[in-house]
Amino acid sequence: MRAAEAQYVKLTPKTFPKGPDSLASGHRACQGCGEVLALRLMMKALGTDFIAVSATGCMEVCTAPFPQSAWRVPWIHVAFENAAAVASGVESALHALRRKKRAPEKRIPVVAFAGDGGTADIGIQALSGALERQHEDFIYVCLDNEAYMNTGIQRSSETPFGANTTTSPSGTKSKGQNTWKKNMAAIAAAHGIPYVATGSPAYHLDLMNKIRRAAAVHGPAYLHVYAPCPTGWRMKPELSVESAKLVVTTRIFPIYEVLDGEYVLNRKIDNPTPIEDYLKIQGRFKHLKPEDIDYIRGRVNQEYERIERLAAAFPVSAGA
Repeated sequence: MRAAEAQYVKLTPKTFPKGPDSLASGHRACQGCGEVLALRLMMKALGTDFIAVSATGCMEVCTAPFPQSAWRVPWIHVAFENAAAVASGVESALHALRRKKRAPEKRIPVVAFAGDGGTADIGIQALSGALERQHEDFIYVCLDNEAYMNTGIQRSSETPFGANTTTSPSGTKSKGQNTWKKNMAAIAAAHGIPYVATGSPAYHLDLMNKIRRAAAVHGPAYLHVYAPCPTGWRMKPELSVESAKLVVTTRIFPIYEVLDGEYVLNRKIDNPTPIEDYLKIQGRFKHLKPEDIDYIRGRVNQEYERIERLAAAFPVSAGA
């Protein structure tokens, strides 16, 4: 089934799920953690009828310190590098059990959750293989807090240009991170899978409906989710949701979908918020000079306009 044709019940403010969360309260995430907020929203959207595979990372450490667990669904913890491989194995095992009449015919999504390090760096080989194999009930979610936060705020290939981390420190001879973010959504889309999307917890219904659509398609789906980290970003915890909104309104993190190769820009930003409004609330950017900010602004607009052009090429899908 084409992603644009996938049948799913779209959530609205009136139909917001009211049942118990499949992620229990009492987890150990940091105050203001945007990653656990995004995780909770997606799990609430999916309900309890799915299997979770969780790579080592912040969410694994915060939600499942032995012998406790905040997961109210079947959950498997795996290594940094193999979340996609294990999730694809679970998905294949379910299909084998159905053929032997030992599992219900109902589709059960298998959802792999990993951070940016476990996705864009350590786990990209396993992810690429899983997407290439076109597993039918496979969803991969990258919770992108833009560094290896669990192990001490080291840079990843998703760390934004100019950010200060413990392994890309700012100083007299360094501006911090010196490369641009790896475009994992585009890499996933290049595998020809039915559904790719980006999302932010500040736009909660957009994010929740995207994972519901991902669960409805027949074939692999990839979600790249912005996940604010007050601890690693040197930001006040109460600004977590604000940063998740500003990253979209400044054009830094466009939220869009790729439906069978066709781009849909979900939130068009014609009059962007000044990039300074986003950078100034995070201590990891406090060292940047005006020329650095001008470079970031130019590159951000260039990347946003590329997505805008791709979306304009597929006007038929705009209302999908």
